[in-house]
Amino acid sequence: MRLPLATLEIFTAIARHGSLRAAADALGIKPSTVSHQLKALEEQLGTALFIRTTRSISLTEAGRALIRGAGPAFDQLSEAVESARSTGHAARGTLKLAMPEFAYHLYVGPILKSFCAEYPEIELELSLTDALSDILGEELHAGFRLGDRVAQDMVAVRLTQPLPVVVVASPDYLAARGIPETPRDLLLHNCIRYRFQSSGHIAPWSFQSNEGEYSVDVQGNLIANTLPATIDMAKRGLGLAYTFRAYVAPLIDNRVLTPVLDDHLGLTPGFFMYFPREYKSMMPLRLFVDHIKQQQGV
Repeated sequence: MRLPLATLEIFTAIARHGSLRAAADALGIKPSTVSHQLKALEEQLGTALFIRTTRSISLTEAGRALIRGAGPAFDQLSEAVESARSTGHAARGTLKLAMPEFAYHLYVGPILKSFCAEYPEIELELSLTDALSDILGEELHAGFRLGDRVAQDMVAVRLTQPLPVVVVASPDYLAARGIPETPRDLLLHNCIRYRFQSSGHIAPWSFQSNEGEYSVDVQGNLIANTLPATIDMAKRGLGLAYTFRAYVAPLIDNRVLTPVLDDHLGLTPGFFMYFPREYKSMMPLRLFVDHIKQQQGV
């Protein structure tokens, strides 16, 4: 038998409010509709649910059996509907994000204390990965990426301004191998390369000239698929690394790493968050995006 949910709701309202008219008022429908739906439910079940007199209405044995099961069930349904209505529209709930580890250190880690203090009922779950995440397949809400090229059913929101890049090496490496004066000189050096986890391609080393942007096909005996690993190798004097200047700024300031070729380097598009269009109005996500953008001055 197909569950008669609409008529069960009316039956539950009658049982709880003690009359057909009171049930009609509670549900916002006509008393005649309540009477008609109750009759239809009793006919479908093949038994009377209420004993009706001119002065009162009371449950039959069948009616008492039904309310024992239907009452708690409708309470749960009401809670579920209210939960669905409020999820994503209040400053609470879970927010699951995927991001590269260096993006966490640059942009997310520094704002976590203030974000959590302002929105203590939002639970953040962070997946640190350099791979381009499958938001829907991995049951995430959003991810971070460079540039705004995303799938057609996704939305991209800028988090940062375009980011300067840098080529760095340890002072010991440069003292032993010499300082490259032009990007072409990199062909004579050991360059620590980065491999994208999603595509498997080696990241290009791009430079700027009066004629526009160009890449140098650098070579070396070290490749890693996380940016922190390439920087660690550079710190150990194993070669030159190509990265975001903001990511290694403290190491440059402390003279752990030395920048080279600054006059030949440009900007990357900057970081964006991408997420399904359906999450555009999700309150925890909107609050998180706004918090980062405020900190970045975007």
